[in-house]
Amino acid sequence: MSQEYIPGSCNIGKGEIRRRQVVAFAGAAISAASLIGLLSSDATRSARFSLFIPLFVFSIGFIQSRKKFCLAYGFLGTFNFGGLGQISRVSDPVAKKADRKTALTILAQSTLLALGLTLATFVLPL
Repeated sequence: MSQEYIPGSCNIGKGEIRRRQVVAFAGAAISAASLIGLLSSDATRSARFSLFIPLFVFSIGFIQSRKKFCLAYGFLGTFNFGGLGQISRVSDPVAKKADRKTALTILAQSTLLALGLTLATFVLPL
């Protein structure tokens, strides 16, 4: 695992990665609990679309932790390999551009993953 900033590739260290894993777990837990609630209350099938938000939270946390790249830090031109909250600024404009491109990619991937999972819950005969 890289412990240094790599433009467009890696902008968070172990502590920040762990934080994203917690977010992914929380999103997954809320999604599962919400789905169970929807199924047990005989809610309409279209109510399953409400799972998009917790599934999006899961997706963002999951993809950020896997890529070792923070979406928000990428947009803000920052990185963190120290303790939580010890954020450093990216000064190179080329590196900032690479980070923003990766952040947009993560946002798109997270949206598609959450949308796919939401549609799966809608289509499956649960």
